[in-house]
Amino acid sequence: MIKKIAVLTSGGDSPGMNAAIRSIVRIAYHKKIKVVGILNGYLGLCQNNMIKLNLSTVSNILNRGGTILGTARYLKFYKKKNREIAIENMKKKGINALIVIGGNGTYIGAYKLYKMNFPCIGIPGTIDNDIYGTDYTIGYSTALETVVQAIDKIRDTSCSHQRISIIEIMGRNCGDLTLFSAIAGGCEFIVIPEIPYNEKKLIDNIKKNIHLGNKNAIIAITEKICNVKELAKKIEIHIKKETRATILGHIQRGGSPVSFDRILAFKMSLFAIKLLLKKKFGKCIGIKNNKIIYYDLNYFSQSKHTKLKKKLIKLASNLY
Repeated sequence: MIKKIAVLTSGGDSPGMNAAIRSIVRIAYHKKIKVVGILNGYLGLCQNNMIKLNLSTVSNILNRGGTILGTARYLKFYKKKNREIAIENMKKKGINALIVIGGNGTYIGAYKLYKMNFPCIGIPGTIDNDIYGTDYTIGYSTALETVVQAIDKIRDTSCSHQRISIIEIMGRNCGDLTLFSAIAGGCEFIVIPEIPYNEKKLIDNIKKNIHLGNKNAIIAITEKICNVKELAKKIEIHIKKETRATILGHIQRGGSPVSFDRILAFKMSLFAIKLLLKKKFGKCIGIKNNKIIYYDLNYFSQSKHTKLKKKLIKLASNLY
């Protein structure tokens, strides 16, 4: 019987993690379940760094970005001896199950704990929106709004100075944040990791765009595809037009979560606790076609389907 659960946030922080923590605590309270917060992710779990969570603890965190529990990337958790320590720490506290909020790395840790017979549930919290099995992750919508606002502001300067602007956007190996912010922001060129990068083709198409009479252009590109500062120099040399690169960086992670992320956090948290009470362990929560679903944690290694992205980028960008 589930009488006490723990919750942790791990990996990169995302707006809405606090909303999920709050929802878990409030829903658990009504189910007469006690909640323990793990500080600093899996590192805190191994260090026995835990605090009690109650209605008072989470009363004013709904609108706050980041995570009150802290987060860390702890690669040593992949070692079995460290996971054994983590499980022992939870058992000593009388914890019956663990809810993790994070991305793929967080899910891997939860799955490994589950394989060692400790009940775990995963809730997707990442701005990258790169989790298999869900249309949206908590934090993605907020980050999307942040990026679109940045694109709008950069466009003002790009138009005024008649320059080419490159905007580097987060996402790791997933182009969702770049693609949809570029569509919403009206970017002329889009470069995402799902489609092979061709620098020459990009420069040639920018040149065509300028020859057609366009005096400025904005290129949205996902991080780690290339060095955007160097790309700006090459474009300026080939096109003879001032080119600037802007790396948005961690500004995309912060800020108060938008309403969609707050509501999504509540829905997913409610479903997570329902699964625990039904003893459906080793699962993670998702949303598909506006319906909350669950699937096995071991699907974390699957890639999100890219066929739709390719169609959208052809319609929205001059690059393809």
